[in-house]
Amino acid sequence: MQSPEIEKPILYKEQTALALENFRISGTPMPSEFIHALALIKASAAKANAEHAGLNDEIAIDIQRAAMEVAEGKHDDAFMVDVFQTGSGTSTNMNVNEVIATLATEKLGKPVHPNDHVNMGQSSNDVIPSAIHVSATLAISRELIPALQSLMSAIDAKSILYRETVKTGRTHLMDAMPITLGQELSGWSKQIQFAITRLIEVLPRISALALGGTAVGTGVNTHPDFAHSACRGLSQLTGLRFLPADNFFAAISSQDTAVEVSGHLNTLAVSLMKICNDLRWMNSGPLTGLGEISLEKLQAGSSIMPGKVNPVIPEAVAMVCAQVMGYHQSITIAGQSGNFQLNTMLPLIGFNLLSSLSLLTNGICALTHKAIVPMKANIDKMAQSLSMNPILVTALNSKVGYEQGALIAKAAYEQKRPVVDVAAEMTDIPIETLRTLLDPKSMT
Repeated sequence: MQSPEIEKPILYKEQTALALENFRISGTPMPSEFIHALALIKASAAKANAEHAGLNDEIAIDIQRAAMEVAEGKHDDAFMVDVFQTGSGTSTNMNVNEVIATLATEKLGKPVHPNDHVNMGQSSNDVIPSAIHVSATLAISRELIPALQSLMSAIDAKSILYRETVKTGRTHLMDAMPITLGQELSGWSKQIQFAITRLIEVLPRISALALGGTAVGTGVNTHPDFAHSACRGLSQLTGLRFLPADNFFAAISSQDTAVEVSGHLNTLAVSLMKICNDLRWMNSGPLTGLGEISLEKLQAGSSIMPGKVNPVIPEAVAMVCAQVMGYHQSITIAGQSGNFQLNTMLPLIGFNLLSSLSLLTNGICALTHKAIVPMKANIDKMAQSLSMNPILVTALNSKVGYEQGALIAKAAYEQKRPVVDVAAEMTDIPIETLRTLLDPKSMT
């Protein structure tokens, strides 16, 4: 006999219940990473308020304990307020305040108030922007940058492995001068390296917090030492460096740094889509495509064509990139909504930014381990195609001139013969000299 499910107690209170009733829009709550960051802020704020603002020590300790439970994901199902809510994120702030207050009250045995105690010295207007920054900083530092470093290492390993493998270069999707596969991959690696550099450079700005500015940036109802103390607490809890913003008015009224981070993610998405499309083209075939590389056969590619295998990981990551580009456009529009002293699209910015970070991190991990690492070069196929490449005649320009070179290239293409053989017939250059001049490796 199946035992009845024990109904979990409802941890939120009136303000959250009103929000759940009022904002039945998408059915999508704020990301758990955002809630966890907000809880870390509440724990740090309680500690700072006990030190500087007279918050009862017992209440402060129990707020911290309850907040850490939330930060550890133990109560994620208590946070269901829709992304599309009041633009300041007040409903999500109150949701967190109420849950923490309920948990702390249960532990303490006497009332802990969501506003007077958990939200002491704070406003939704400073903690929600701070939660965007904290959650983004954690995601960039702990997840995205390590994923990018792994991808770059995997590309570099393949670049070294194939540093002597010569292939046909392409411009306009047409045959061009030779290049080594290692050189081609080194371009991908440099794109990823630049992405890492951009993210590292933005960390000091995204880790600067509006916390302490309260409602409009003046810091009303908070202790002068609160901001620095709370940021110290956050730094201790996360192992990352957080500081109060230099100017609370800018930090609360604008989301320029979030837009900047999103811009870097947009650039990264552009880089990754280029790499994914190169992989798809190079893997195309196996008989009538380029067939320069072989990606791992992960699953059936067709429900009707037996044996067909598709480049599923590059395709999936390309879709991730398209989604991130869309998120960036939305964040850009939302960033303009800083009317006077408050941006009023904070939940949307937080949701899209964290969604982009999560999608990119997961997509990059898949690309690294399921595409780049198992990728194999089809060396014989590349050598065969290269030998027939009429563009090799470019190396003869200084000997025979552009016009004669064009005639040799045209004849080689029409006759489907190696350039060196056609050039030997159409010039008086010795064959050994031609072989030296037309050696593809020497052109890389």
